[in-house]
Amino acid sequence: MRMKRFGLRLVSRPRLDIPLLLALFILACVGLTTLYSAGNADASLVTGQAMRFGLGAVLLVVISRIPPPVLRSWTPWLYMGSTALLVVVAILGEGRGAYRWLDLGVMRFQPSELLKLTMPMMVAWYLHPRQLPPSWKDIAVVGLLIAVPAGLIAKQPDLGTALLVAGAGAFALFLSGMAWWRIGLIVGAVGGAIPVAWQFLHEYQRNRVRTLLDPESDPLGNGWHIIQSKIAVGSGGVFGKGWQHSTQSRLEFLPEHTTDFIFAVFSEEFGLIGVIGIMLLYAFIIGRCLWIAMNARDTYSRLLAGAIGMSFFVYVAVNGGMVAGILPVVGVPMPLVSYGGTSAVSLLTGFGVLMSIHANRKLHD
Repeated sequence: MRMKRFGLRLVSRPRLDIPLLLALFILACVGLTTLYSAGNADASLVTGQAMRFGLGAVLLVVISRIPPPVLRSWTPWLYMGSTALLVVVAILGEGRGAYRWLDLGVMRFQPSELLKLTMPMMVAWYLHPRQLPPSWKDIAVVGLLIAVPAGLIAKQPDLGTALLVAGAGAFALFLSGMAWWRIGLIVGAVGGAIPVAWQFLHEYQRNRVRTLLDPESDPLGNGWHIIQSKIAVGSGGVFGKGWQHSTQSRLEFLPEHTTDFIFAVFSEEFGLIGVIGIMLLYAFIIGRCLWIAMNARDTYSRLLAGAIGMSFFVYVAVNGGMVAGILPVVGVPMPLVSYGGTSAVSLLTGFGVLMSIHANRKLHD
């Protein structure tokens, strides 16, 4: 009877934020269209990505039906489970040069993607019952909650994802109302630790930073990605070369043109006008996320929704900066445009959480 009542409650409550859902659908269509061109009309790439979108959409709808209080009660178990999977990856993981994946037989799975959602959930869960703004003790506990999984991810090594996961948790902490002088002290401490952290980076990670500063120093090696990406972006001009007319990808000058650098293909084909259009679409999605956060009913929902929206902004900014040559090359895909992995599924799952928070607000209005 308890399960029956729970099921009826899930079926009967309002779910989806239509403006946000429509924006995500348009963005997914843009991603599939760009992928078809970047992949030289390879239908299998588009089919695989569409299947990921389909799985993500199913999870979005399912999670949107789960009330935030239920999600909050599940949060510690989800966090501990996803962190435990990182330990399993350290023992049994596989990959090319970096052990990030678990082979489940029917599919390969990247557990670090789970932390992009369970990390802000855990920080929001910890801060929810406590007095805000948080004390130094609470800040230290949150720092530990962030550091453990971020350290395990960095050890794979996957520094880009580790920073994104740490940032997702830090955004939830930032939105908790911390005083600016405390934020300044933390930022200063992190900045002061950079020279020490530099000594622990792998050589290829150091080379990425050096290449950013002077890509022409090794144009046929480490600087190749940035140089070819900038050529693709610049050659698009104002109106672009047109769909399926990206020479940089078709002539194989641009590496990773279906994954990390697919936005360079989009820029070459649709030009400045297309870039402005898709950036406005991203801005609407981010703004809608923050609007949902502002209207959330409780601290957990507010911190979590805000962290998801700000994390989405970071994904767009980092990939866009990387493609434009103003940030180092890191493995951060353009959301719902780049091909691959579980990133699309995890993103849409996160938006399912936002839909749940939005539905909870409507129930109380």
